[in-house]
Amino acid sequence: MSELTRIPAPDGVAPATAYTHVVMGTGRFVAISGQLALDEDGKLVGEGDATAQAHQVFENLRRCLTAAGATFDDVIKLTFYVTDMAHMPAIRTARATHIPDDRLPAASAVQVAALVRPEFLMEIEAFAVIAE
Repeated sequence: MSELTRIPAPDGVAPATAYTHVVMGTGRFVAISGQLALDEDGKLVGEGDATAQAHQVFENLRRCLTAAGATFDDVIKLTFYVTDMAHMPAIRTARATHIPDDRLPAASAVQVAALVRPEFLMEIEAFAVIAE
């Protein structure tokens, strides 16, 4: 695991809620492409169900991190692409099963008109730094 420094609210910046403003680390950089709610056979998990999709996406992120020799403790940034901001509570709940509040990475949430297929409600990408 990389040594990460989290700065939740730099001077003059409003307090962070559900993310950390600044995360710094040294080591190898890992970029994980946006993950979708697909199982290992490429089948959609949770059609129309934001909670099921969020849990599958975080499981896919976990598997990608593991393949890179990383864990969620190494994640410095998450980007959430959602078709409806109403899905954010489901994403936060799924995230909480993998990342405790005191280890929250930097994050951005963007509502998009569509994802690659209409049945996908969200796509989440991650950036991590792992020790050399």
